[in-house]
Amino acid sequence: MATIRKRTLPSGRMCWQVDYKDGGDRRRHKQFDTKRAADAFLVKARGEVVAGIHTADSASITVREAADLWLARCERNQLEETTLRSYREHTCLHIVPRIGAVKLSRLTRPAVNAFMDQLLVDGRSADMVRRVRGSLAAIVSEAQERGLVAVNNVRQARQRKRSRRERPRPEMPSKAELRAIIDATPARARPFILTAVFTGLRGSELRGLKWEDVDLKTGELHVRRRVDRYHRFGPPKSEAGTRDIPLSPALVSTLRGWKLACPKGKLDLVFPNGAGNVESHMNLLHRMFWPVQIAAGVTMLRETEDEYGKSIRVLDAKYSLHALRHSAAALWIEQRLGPKRIQTLMGHASIAQTFDTYGYLFEAQESVRDAMGEIEARLLR
Repeated sequence: MATIRKRTLPSGRMCWQVDYKDGGDRRRHKQFDTKRAADAFLVKARGEVVAGIHTADSASITVREAADLWLARCERNQLEETTLRSYREHTCLHIVPRIGAVKLSRLTRPAVNAFMDQLLVDGRSADMVRRVRGSLAAIVSEAQERGLVAVNNVRQARQRKRSRRERPRPEMPSKAELRAIIDATPARARPFILTAVFTGLRGSELRGLKWEDVDLKTGELHVRRRVDRYHRFGPPKSEAGTRDIPLSPALVSTLRGWKLACPKGKLDLVFPNGAGNVESHMNLLHRMFWPVQIAAGVTMLRETEDEYGKSIRVLDAKYSLHALRHSAAALWIEQRLGPKRIQTLMGHASIAQTFDTYGYLFEAQESVRDAMGEIEARLLR
């Protein structure tokens, strides 16, 4: 039976104490300054106990403690070092400094929304807020599995959707720039650039590609692994990242010639460094892709001065290696491949990700088809 009674504490302070039983039939007590607040809590607690989602403050742990449990689980599961590093940054830089002392039982949906809004006010990007929200939801899920909190209010809190105006279009070379890049690519770098353009592989997937993954007889490339920034092999970014990509005849011919010339090593990589080992991402940029952009006239070196007033030349790189992945998607869409096929080729975890990134290209194709249909209808009346 739940009761509310007025108490005088040893300090002389008057309070209203709520006595009730939680879902585990344990007696709980909570004190309030006013009877109104006590009444409101009891009504809320009774509803939560009936619904099986009540956790008493005294039985709850803090967000900081839950984060420690979650990070320990991630380490035991041997997640990739880059993933662990991101999770630690989310926790140590954004979550713990702001709400680390908050008990999970008090992490309500309004509190979660206020936390995310404050991140935006503090200058965090919408994408970073989305990632931090995902980490916070995983933290509470870990505590929920351990019976330390009954409900995950982070997953139930609203997720702010960006308007189309806020979604930046992916940067990619125009078709003219792409032709110039391909034409300016030296013979040794040509297999890598063409594979990036015509398969849409991520940089980590290109660096981890092995010859056993390339079937030159059937003209098919199998994405089965990737390499992180620490040169460690692992599975693709998501389950959808494991995929098969058809190769064009010209690319098959290029790769067949490259297989004879590429540096050999124990790892049997398609695009290794000179010693046959994993090539670093920065080397691919500094030694290959950026010089190619300069040679193609896409990227320019500009004259400026250093802190001592000495004249220096600085590279204003226009495109990252990931831009070639976007170019591949744009070329496929131009050839009228459907959204589901694009999702599969790109290795996107959901069709929503495909539309969020390339929706404007699909819309452009649809408008062209509609216009062509109208022209045809007028002519064939």
